[in-house]
Amino acid sequence: MADRRLARSLAVFAAVGYGLLAGWWTPRGPLSPWEALSAMGLGILVGFVAGLLLRSRWAMLVAPLTFVVVFELTRRGVSGPTVDGIHLTSAYGIMAFAVGRGVHALLALLPMVLGAALGAALARRRRSTGHRSRSFPSALGLWLRRSIAVVTGLVLVALAAFIARPASTDPIVDADGQTIAGSVAELTRVEVDGRDLALMIRGRSAQNPVLLFLAGGPGGSELGAMRRHSVALEDDFVVVTFDQRGTGKSYDQLDPTDTMTLDGAVDDALAVTNYLRDRFDEDKVYLVGQSWGTTLGVLAVQQHPELYRAYIGVGQMVSQVATDKIFYQDTLAWARRQGNTDLVATLEENGPPPYTDILDYEAALTNETEVHPYDHGPNSEGAGQMSENLFVEEYTLLDQAHILGATLDVFSVLYPQLQHIDFRTQATSLAVPVYLAQGRHEAPGRQLLAQEWFEQLRAPSKELTYFDTSGHRPLWEQPAEFHDLMTDVLRDTAPTR
Repeated sequence: MADRRLARSLAVFAAVGYGLLAGWWTPRGPLSPWEALSAMGLGILVGFVAGLLLRSRWAMLVAPLTFVVVFELTRRGVSGPTVDGIHLTSAYGIMAFAVGRGVHALLALLPMVLGAALGAALARRRRSTGHRSRSFPSALGLWLRRSIAVVTGLVLVALAAFIARPASTDPIVDADGQTIAGSVAELTRVEVDGRDLALMIRGRSAQNPVLLFLAGGPGGSELGAMRRHSVALEDDFVVVTFDQRGTGKSYDQLDPTDTMTLDGAVDDALAVTNYLRDRFDEDKVYLVGQSWGTTLGVLAVQQHPELYRAYIGVGQMVSQVATDKIFYQDTLAWARRQGNTDLVATLEENGPPPYTDILDYEAALTNETEVHPYDHGPNSEGAGQMSENLFVEEYTLLDQAHILGATLDVFSVLYPQLQHIDFRTQATSLAVPVYLAQGRHEAPGRQLLAQEWFEQLRAPSKELTYFDTSGHRPLWEQPAEFHDLMTDVLRDTAPTR
């Protein structure tokens, strides 16, 4: 009896130890292939030990449940929608659960369950004495259990293989498929304030002017969109796509979130700018921002105009809180016209933004395609927008799994810090040439403010271009036209060499 108690204690201790380790090492779950493969291996090992010691299939429940409880307690200091309370009545909440706890369960708990089943089976076999005849139901049950174990094992092996696939970016080649001499095509990281932030750098010639692209969000990653729709830019520029702290391939740099600030985001953009200036021996770079990236871009240019040859805003943001209030009113009016009483009730209960809870933004912001529809058919990027661009080789499987969760986690930290911004009073002049690229079908909550800001803006030169079939993302919806715009920008602003 004492031996049995010791065995049970050791089984629970193994699960507790793994929960403590995981909560300290990977509080948001595995974020890199190495962490994911380690989680799978440790999960199988801990489950196997628990099953072997408990000598019962109950280990398939006891070990994972113990791990979950200890893990959740250990990571209590970590914050964000993917690790906070579970909200399965909200689309945002379901997404946060799926890409946060769901991915971790697949990587840690499923292997643990399989390991526990194998360990319990081995323990029972070691206890059995001689051959036992089985009734048909018993034999069938054994066959089913073994079949499930084999299938689960094959699934985990396949999953491990996909996880192990490294990210890469294709070389830039000529018509014969040969890498062009002097071209650059790489995924790299640059250290900024002690954090390694991810960059994708691509260009037909490393001697071309540098274009730094800032994605939207806060929290968005657009490596896929830039690869699928913006290849033409690589002929004229060294195109640098920056995964900002906590986003995309830089998701592992998110914590601690209490150090993530608007000023810090601007400083990161400036640091990356200086890295590029030094590396490519460029006095100034071109800065392109989309959505939230335009907010970040204007602030960077405002602080250090000497670093930039021109600013190009795509889907320009002017005041997040003013935009959100217009979206709220437009959505409420649309819901009333549609007779959507549930949405009307939710919006009226929440009241106009800003909100302290990120989940409250869902009702006001996620119906844009229904409130302001337009035909995406003529465009390169369809109605799926960012989701259409996830499956590129520049992302690992873990990157793809966490991109949406990163958006939620970063948004929840940074968006409340943007509520004081209004460029109509805070950025009425910029000391560099300004080009705005706006879709004709941009939502009024953004379009009207961008037009108002542009009209009052003072700059060495300024130009507003409308893209007739686009909405908020014209550089990818009409990439050929955007390339034409950038060719004009280059012609107007490039220094003579």
